[in-house]
Amino acid sequence: MKGKRNRRALTGLDRRYDVEPTTSIDVRVLETIPYEYPEQEQLVEITTDEFTAVCPYSGLPDFGRITVRYIPLRKLIELRSLKYYLLSYRNVGIYQEHAAARILKDLRLLCEPAWMRIELDYNTRGGLRTVVVVEYKKPGYRVPEFVNRSALNKQQVRR
Repeated sequence: MKGKRNRRALTGLDRRYDVEPTTSIDVRVLETIPYEYPEQEQLVEITTDEFTAVCPYSGLPDFGRITVRYIPLRKLIELRSLKYYLLSYRNVGIYQEHAAARILKDLRLLCEPAWMRIELDYNTRGGLRTVVVVEYKKPGYRVPEFVNRSALNKQQVRR
């Protein structure tokens, strides 16, 4: 009797939740503002612990910290629009590695930086922690030394 109850309790573990397609990612909300100091190389870092997407296989949520680092040339990412863009991933079924690559592609096309790096540090799930890092460098651009020495570039402690 006990064995039957356990089997009954475990039914539904193969359940799959509906997910939205990647076409639901709303790039149209992204905006830029002019960078008024193009002669000054500047490292911009934007971080949020509120990134969410869902596993395309199970529909279970993936939560993580996203860090966007970039060196602007003529345009800066407008922060409110970035927030809305990232929120559009909330119910989208996308693999973790693909999310990082897609965000890099969209933001790179948006602001045309000299250099950009996206780091997605996902919360541990099933005993596994995933960190995905993707990077873009404009052809011929030499990343300044201060990017490598920057306190922003050091390993951050997760809270």
